[in-house]
Amino acid sequence: MSSGAETAQSSQSVLMPQESMLEVRKGRKEMLIGLPKEISFEEKRIALSPDSVAVLVNNGHQVMVETGAGNAANFTDTDYSEAGARIVYSAKEVYTADMILKIGPPTLDEIDLMQNKQTLFSVLQVTVQNKEFFQKLSRKKITALAYEYMKDDSALMPVIQAMSEIVGRTSILIASELLSNTTGGKGELLGGVAGVPPSEVVIIGAGTVGENAARTAMGLGADVKIFDDNMYKLRRIIKNLGEHVFTSTLTHSVLLKALRTCDVAIGALHAKTGRTPIVVTEEMVSEMKFGSVVIDVSIDQGGCFETSKSTSHSNSTFREYGVVHYCVPNIASRVARTSSSALSNIFTPILLNIGEYGGFENLLWKDAAIRSGVYIFRGTITNKYVGDIFKMPYRDLNLLMASFTF
Repeated sequence: MSSGAETAQSSQSVLMPQESMLEVRKGRKEMLIGLPKEISFEEKRIALSPDSVAVLVNNGHQVMVETGAGNAANFTDTDYSEAGARIVYSAKEVYTADMILKIGPPTLDEIDLMQNKQTLFSVLQVTVQNKEFFQKLSRKKITALAYEYMKDDSALMPVIQAMSEIVGRTSILIASELLSNTTGGKGELLGGVAGVPPSEVVIIGAGTVGENAARTAMGLGADVKIFDDNMYKLRRIIKNLGEHVFTSTLTHSVLLKALRTCDVAIGALHAKTGRTPIVVTEEMVSEMKFGSVVIDVSIDQGGCFETSKSTSHSNSTFREYGVVHYCVPNIASRVARTSSSALSNIFTPILLNIGEYGGFENLLWKDAAIRSGVYIFRGTITNKYVGDIFKMPYRDLNLLMASFTF
């Protein structure tokens, strides 16, 4: 072969893909991720599905799953094992992982099992916590992210958005069930049929929950009325669902008139901080039709019906003035498999990015959206709302990170 031909062949070989090109980013880190079994009351979801575990394992990460962690969502230990996870038989062992992913916030006993400088992903539910919870995390120098504070690149809250879609749709299906004879309801089909007037559904709140509830109710043939004081949300509802949707601000007389004739009322208001305002008084509930149904989705923030009080999946309803009330805080756990899969779709890309950037703290430098979810960093409170509520020292995360060497 001539030297010219050798040179050409050599140039071509340089252009061919090489094994070393598989390294996406310098400093890539292989993580050990732990999925403990949820012990929160009636929490049935799990943060990662077996399909997501398979993706992570195929990208070089290890996943430990506490035995039975996915059972309530109908994911078996075998499903996780076949996806490449290691099944462990004690909470103590799963809490040795670099990163813990769970749904409910850890209990004080679970924090005791955690390791120093561990990373925690979970819901925070700040309104049910006490100061000791944060003090224990602080002593162990934990870095923790709360799902309900986390934002994406478009400044939306992906976990809240996904769960709200599920809750909105599920709330209408629950209402339909509670109207039937089999649950002691008045025996009506939600939506009606030819020759029978459609059911009337009042939805208080035009956010993601309200929009998905309205979409589902309309799909079943119901007559829907939506109330909210946010004109932007009402205009979005009309744009997304059509001009024929009834919308109104929360005017007392108009809302009362709608409640008097409705078959289902959905409370879907969400407060950014603190308690949801009560917009339906006890007197207004007393004027609703006998056998009508109230689904107060806002109950996790106190509820927007004055007659609401928290119930559970096992004892989900009660009656006030002949009106059936369903006030379960964690409706998404009613469809745990769907909810878990939706959460997995959010968390898996984040976890892959953490590995590619060489760790969670390195990703924080690059991703401002993820930073928004962090409420404690290496033991220091970084969420102003948390610091103010519990009178604990608070530091801005951006300034705090700048003082650390990575």
